[in-house]
Amino acid sequence: MTTTRRAALAALAACAAMPGAPALAQSWPQRPITFIVPFPAGGGTDAFARPLATALDPLLGQRVIIENRGGAGGTVGASAAAKAASDGYTFFVGAAHHAIAPALYPKLDYNIETDFIPIALVAVPPQVVVVNPAVPAKTLSELIDYARKNPEKLNFASAGAGTTHHLAGELFQLQTHTRLTHVPYRGAGPALQDIVAGQVDLLFDGLGSSAPQIQTGRLRGLAVAAATRSDAIPDVPTAKEAGLPQFEVATWYALFAVKNTPPEIVTRMRNEVAKALKTPMVTDAWARNGSPIPTMEPEALPAFVKAEVARWGAVVREAQVKLE
Repeated sequence: MTTTRRAALAALAACAAMPGAPALAQSWPQRPITFIVPFPAGGGTDAFARPLATALDPLLGQRVIIENRGGAGGTVGASAAAKAASDGYTFFVGAAHHAIAPALYPKLDYNIETDFIPIALVAVPPQVVVVNPAVPAKTLSELIDYARKNPEKLNFASAGAGTTHHLAGELFQLQTHTRLTHVPYRGAGPALQDIVAGQVDLLFDGLGSSAPQIQTGRLRGLAVAAATRSDAIPDVPTAKEAGLPQFEVATWYALFAVKNTPPEIVTRMRNEVAKALKTPMVTDAWARNGSPIPTMEPEALPAFVKAEVARWGAVVREAQVKLE
């Protein structure tokens, strides 16, 4: 037998021994899957991650478990996810916060653009300006006027230094020529609890976590930072209607796989997420939380993340934001 023939037969034997792509995709998953959410329970990331996980359970035939790992503006959870095994059993629910982090944390031990595989953009809720009802401002213009007359008297909470909540506050101060005091928390959940309790005055929050508090009257919504009002809180004007036309901030959430996750698993998860986003449970939850169902194709997500890193980096530099 010739050397060439032996090589050909060996190659065929190897191919026969390897599971085909469809077989791998169909056999996975064989055990529960973990979604690392890099913030404590009760925040905006949680508001979207948990319904999505529940909708995926029957589609994947396994439970999807939420693991909350908060700290350092979401970078602790991101770091843990980046170091996870690339076997398709750990995914990461990243957010706009992770596009901000590279400009603030020069020694990150992960790279949001290269250490993850984007699966899907899952939600893009606008932010809303909310205050505790004890704050003497019924409208956005009254808030701005009060803040100008009382520099640094008002404090604003955030989900942590470098999150969109923080950067939205910095952008607000730049546009209104006001000075507020920043109070960083370990996530939007704890920040939301404290503003409801009256421990802080103001929060620039994603609609996913603040809309229910506005609907029940625990918080006062002053403006939605988007081009149109939200059906979830239709009585709250847009920032433009409230007199601040350039103030538009959205918090996006996306699902990522760990780098080197087999492509067959990536494709299967993308397909199942697309189905999950069409289920009544998810569409209803997204409507309550003020987010449309995203239509971005997975192939466009890497460029989107790259553009967001550049955009927020510019805001960090202009506002001269430093870690506290």
